[in-house]
Amino acid sequence: MEKKYQAKSLDVSNSEQILEIQWADGRIAKYPLFGLRKNCPCVMCRGGHDKMGRFEIELFFVKPTRTYNINKLEPIGNHALKITWDDGHNSGMYRWDLLRIMDESMDRD
Repeated sequence: MEKKYQAKSLDVSNSEQILEIQWADGRIAKYPLFGLRKNCPCVMCRGGHDKMGRFEIELFFVKPTRTYNINKLEPIGNHALKITWDDGHNSGMYRWDLLRIMDESMDRD
């Protein structure tokens, strides 16, 4: 059975280039905005339906080539988060489980 992740709170800091999610289980995740934008899960950004749900973890660790700001966050039911970016893009729905996997993948020993 697939585990359901729920966000308790969301906080965007465009000045610090971070989206922070506090999960219902107490875990706090901090996502660099550049990595989130470059890992947009929409079919256009991923390059096809077969690549949706995949992401490039290294994009969370590279030096950003530009800044991205979040203009709006919209929860989509209980399964996803829609982000409206300052470049006008807003078609990616970031599933909660994908965001959690991204966060856990950023843990480096």
